[in-house]
Amino acid sequence: MFAAQTGQAATLEIEIIIKDHLFFPSVVEIPAGEKVKLRIINQDPTPEEFESYELNREKVIAGNKQTVIFVGPLQAGEYPFFGEFYPRTAQGRIVAK
Repeated sequence: MFAAQTGQAATLEIEIIIKDHLFFPSVVEIPAGEKVKLRIINQDPTPEEFESYELNREKVIAGNKQTVIFVGPLQAGEYPFFGEFYPRTAQGRIVAK
């Protein structure tokens, strides 16, 4: 995790890697009440979709490509996400504390 400077406010940026149809890390902790930038990097040659009903987000990431998704500010709690194309293996959750 690292903070990227944008304007005058720092936005926390977190990388999530897709490899072998799994998310790394599968559990991501973020501060509650803050907007966070998720950089999702698909290292697989096949596409995967980052999807979360609780976060109201879905985005297809082509093979060997990356994308950015903003989430939050979130209330404290757990927010599951999964890969639409490989839902049995590609699972994770965001924990806002």
